[in-house]
Amino acid sequence: MRGGMGNMQNMMKQMQKMQKKMAQAQEELGEKRIEGTAGGGMVTVIVSGHKQVLEVNIKEEVVDPEDIDMLQDLVLAATNDALKKADDLTNDTMGQFTKGMNLPGMF
Repeated sequence: MRGGMGNMQNMMKQMQKMQKKMAQAQEELGEKRIEGTAGGGMVTVIVSGHKQVLEVNIKEEVVDPEDIDMLQDLVLAATNDALKKADDLTNDTMGQFTKGMNLPGMF
């Protein structure tokens, strides 16, 4: 019986270590800046690793008052590009904690 309790305590310590590392990785993700672009760099969107839009930059030459739809499409495409890159970064970063575990819906 004693061996079982020691193993359980050891496992709990390992879980606490992993939780601490995961929290640190989440914090570091929030500090990352990910850039998405559209229109050959005419529109750029910067998001954080927590998927908050931080900046939207639009080059002057892409602004055409006669074609607002195109500008809206470029902003949308750049935003989606940045968010996909943020998702990929999150999966790469946080996936290291779930390797080998079959946990559906985790990252």
